[in-house]
Amino acid sequence: MRFSSGNICKSKCNILFMTKQHMRLVLPISKCFKLSKLGARRFKITSSWNPGIGHCCVANRAVAGLRDRWMEFQGIKNWEGLLDPLDDDLRKEILRYGEFIEAAYCCFDFDMSSPTYATCLYPKSSMLSDCGLDKTGYKVVKNLYATCVVQMPRWTKKTFPNLASPRSSWIGYVAVCDDEQEIARLGRRDVVIAYRGTATSSEWLENFRATLTCLPDDMTTSDENYDQPMVQSGLLNLYTTNTQCDQSLQDTIREEIGKIVDKYSDEALSITITGHSLGAALATLTACDITTKFSNAPIVSVVSFGGPRVGNKSFRCQLEKSGTNVLRIVNPDDPITKVPGFVIDNDIDDMAEKGTTHMASTGMPSWLQKCMEDTQWVYAEVGKELRLSSKDLCPQIINKGNIATCHDLKTYLHLVDNFVKVEHNRETH
Repeated sequence: MRFSSGNICKSKCNILFMTKQHMRLVLPISKCFKLSKLGARRFKITSSWNPGIGHCCVANRAVAGLRDRWMEFQGIKNWEGLLDPLDDDLRKEILRYGEFIEAAYCCFDFDMSSPTYATCLYPKSSMLSDCGLDKTGYKVVKNLYATCVVQMPRWTKKTFPNLASPRSSWIGYVAVCDDEQEIARLGRRDVVIAYRGTATSSEWLENFRATLTCLPDDMTTSDENYDQPMVQSGLLNLYTTNTQCDQSLQDTIREEIGKIVDKYSDEALSITITGHSLGAALATLTACDITTKFSNAPIVSVVSFGGPRVGNKSFRCQLEKSGTNVLRIVNPDDPITKVPGFVIDNDIDDMAEKGTTHMASTGMPSWLQKCMEDTQWVYAEVGKELRLSSKDLCPQIINKGNIATCHDLKTYLHLVDNFVKVEHNRETH
């Protein structure tokens, strides 16, 4: 794995690494982030379209590259040839979508003592600008809420009344690119659905409901060649549960996407769903729902960071058959990406591509594999994986066992910002 602008060192697993620091120099993660332009808590999204830019020829080539290749960057060819080495234009797009997630975190009220706990701090009309993201070319058109159905212990009602009350929590937003210059730069009108990660205790409890459950009929395609698609129970509950006062996240998404698809049916359109942690899993489930519900859906892509597993092998097959493009950015030092459940895969090549968190089923009796699948704990990885290890760029955070930092969205964006390529050492041992 190679990182930009630095020296080369060799890892124990016989892979070359390039970092901004000498091998002998180890910095705390806070200092490592200062090396990156993305070191701030809130990242500023700025369009590369700039009529006053000095190096106009270079800028024009960059704009043309994005405008002409946007389908490739949205995964129409499964990101073939773009990840190793990481294409610079794709890197910018990944970072741009990551910054939309940062805005979702910035907008959320984390103060449990506040009467506005678990809501959005800013009005929809000024949400992005209030987060310091006033030059995106996007306009927020819908707030998104998810509802937890987990019953909290009785003592929480007196100690934390806001926590125990059954209500929906703000979890993200839908934004549409409405700036003509940005549309020209992107080559199409882009719709972003951005989800934050786990923030409330109820959501944590939903995360622990990790057994698989069948997708409802209106989220599946009729195909007798596949077993029933299944996803994590708690995740599905978050997506489909409504209350007397609030519609479900699923209903909100379907309603808003239906309006957008109808309104811009005569334009080049893309839907990009992005999220971190729980939001990454929700992004994948949302993409599945959109491509299943809307036969006239445009290109639907997922750019996820540090997401847990979502569903079983049949769920993965449904995603692939529907043409949903999923790019998962994974830090192998982040334990969240290795849960829930375990993975059995009959495809050896696929296992090698997905990593070391899989259980080989080669030689396993079919009855034993069936028994394991019946436990409703057998998951399957989905989409294309971009693996970026924090151990390679800033090993001190691993040495100290800083799991939270490994999972932090800031860590992921920093790794994407510095990653160049994976280069295997030719030396033999």
